[in-house]
Amino acid sequence: MSGPLLEVAGLNVTFPGRGGETRAVRDVSFTLGRERLGIVGESGSGKSTTGRALLGLLPASAKVTAGALRFDGLNLLSRSDADWQALRGKRISMVMQDPKYSLNPVRNVGWQIEEAYRLHRRCTRAEARAKALAMLEAVQIREPDLVYQLFPHQLSGGMGQRVMIAMMLIAEPDLLIADEPTSALDVTVQNEVLRVLDKLVEERGMGLIFISHNLTVVSSFCDRVLVMYGGKIMEECAAKSLGAAKHPYTRALIQSAPQLERRQAELATVQRDPAWLT
Repeated sequence: MSGPLLEVAGLNVTFPGRGGETRAVRDVSFTLGRERLGIVGESGSGKSTTGRALLGLLPASAKVTAGALRFDGLNLLSRSDADWQALRGKRISMVMQDPKYSLNPVRNVGWQIEEAYRLHRRCTRAEARAKALAMLEAVQIREPDLVYQLFPHQLSGGMGQRVMIAMMLIAEPDLLIADEPTSALDVTVQNEVLRVLDKLVEERGMGLIFISHNLTVVSSFCDRVLVMYGGKIMEECAAKSLGAAKHPYTRALIQSAPQLERRQAELATVQRDPAWLT
């Protein structure tokens, strides 16, 4: 494939309200190859809304416009419901932030992973089960036969997140959008999940959009970073150069994060400039 896997130009998302429209995403533009792209910013900056817009998961009340929104040459703005059903899961998948709200509480996890595969691939039940067990192994879950039978409430946070990753990757999509996949996990489990994602991206040659508020994780894990504030992209830079970012908002985010090597009585706060939203 030549050219970018994903092309976004002038993406805008607005929601109606009593006081008028709320602009949740403002003129967002970027491209994505088969790489790891981080999107960072504080809560409400438009990170998750951008991800959901790419997958057509926003409510009907949302108004989505763009100059271009293309995935592997397909115009995402003109997709019908049937088109989206064929595209979601099979070619583009999204790992939601908290698995306990995304997994069906009355079905065991093996059945749910199998269902994701059967929806997009012609196969027998035995083939789907074998694939589900293989995916549980791929995300480094020990005793996949045992975990296959468990229900969501029986999983730890890290295991639940890995089950969600297995479910979203079982159909072998070309693009994975991971929305805060490590935010509720302790550092050890967080590192395990990141290793799983890194290995799968490398082996499968996927594109990955990694949405997070953790600048440290993004700078060490991703290839490029988009910094969002108020629905806009303030800055784009190489992940390894995030510490040398130039935009005042990015600098403020970096300075407001606690650092072990520097003792502070109080953390710095972000001083906002209205000009950032113009």
